[in-house]
Amino acid sequence: MSLADLLVELEAAKDPKKAGPMEAYMRQQFSFLGIAAPERNALYRKYFPSEKKTKIIDWDFVDTCWEKEPREYQYVGANYLKAMQSYLTESDLPKLERLVVTKSWWDTIDILDRVVGSLVYDKPELEKIILQWSLSDNIWLRRVAIDHQLLRKEKTNVRLMEKILLNNLDQTEFFINKAIGWALRDYSKTNPEWVASFIEKNKERMAELSIKEASKYLKQS
Repeated sequence: MSLADLLVELEAAKDPKKAGPMEAYMRQQFSFLGIAAPERNALYRKYFPSEKKTKIIDWDFVDTCWEKEPREYQYVGANYLKAMQSYLTESDLPKLERLVVTKSWWDTIDILDRVVGSLVYDKPELEKIILQWSLSDNIWLRRVAIDHQLLRKEKTNVRLMEKILLNNLDQTEFFINKAIGWALRDYSKTNPEWVASFIEKNKERMAELSIKEASKYLKQS
């Protein structure tokens, strides 16, 4: 089986009855084949394990996924990269950046931020680029920068996170303010004192949404 076969199977699994509700949920941003996550995941399990054995990322396949129109193709490409993230190299960051800013919406970004995070964790010299992303005119690069350390727990680079968060306060953009809240909420499970202190010091510059999201677990402690 090849990755091309995966795309053939994906096309064959389309369900027009499900496509409409999926398009509505995504605010008509994209067309859909109508293939829900469980069915897509079943296809991934058929193909990705053998691909991981190659230890080589097929960027032509990823580009093909991004060029196609129904949204599920981007899900395949992003999840393929997630499966192959151990084999990313420093030179792949510009390619990831291109994906982040192309056909952008929260659904693919929330996969790609973890892929980027894996690469930056392995290559800390790339942190300076992520810091640049946090000041970008593109909100999706900012969002990836804010959330790329999710689930790092005690391995979080707190100084980097703080710089990125400070670069994104005083925002009116929903997706930025939501991401700030998520980053802080996630880290509050590891270091609630630091998160509480950050909120207290910066609450005048933080959106209510960010504070609400960030405080979710603090209120329970």
